[in-house]
Amino acid sequence: MEIRKSSEDYLETMLMLKEQNGYVRSIDIAKHLNVTKPSVSYATKRLRENGYIEMNNDGLITLTDSGMAIAHKILDRHKMLSQFLIMLGVDKDVADEDACNIEHDISNESFEAICNHVDNFMSECPRINSLAPDCEGRTRE
Repeated sequence: MEIRKSSEDYLETMLMLKEQNGYVRSIDIAKHLNVTKPSVSYATKRLRENGYIEMNNDGLITLTDSGMAIAHKILDRHKMLSQFLIMLGVDKDVADEDACNIEHDISNESFEAICNHVDNFMSECPRINSLAPDCEGRTRE
């Protein structure tokens, strides 16, 4: 099943909020994405119906395994693309915004080529090796 870009953004945001706060609430999603509470309600209803999230009686949101897989994929892409653009000299805020747009549309082939390029660059430049994420979005150690 094809998932919409907006749904990917919601799942990515939920993962980021979970990592930051330890929990996910609709109001936090609305603030983070700068959307209305009714927009979040509509989106979470669709995500629940498609099996990507669950909500408890207190309104706390949990990503299902399939939702988590999509969220990790998009967040990993976002981190790598943002870092790649920063390495090219793009301002951090611009790189972050551009990565958000690119992460949904870039092909796996192009993304892997960027990952390989960054990996090669990092192996040749050890002084910044610890700053760049690898292709899974984890910071190198």
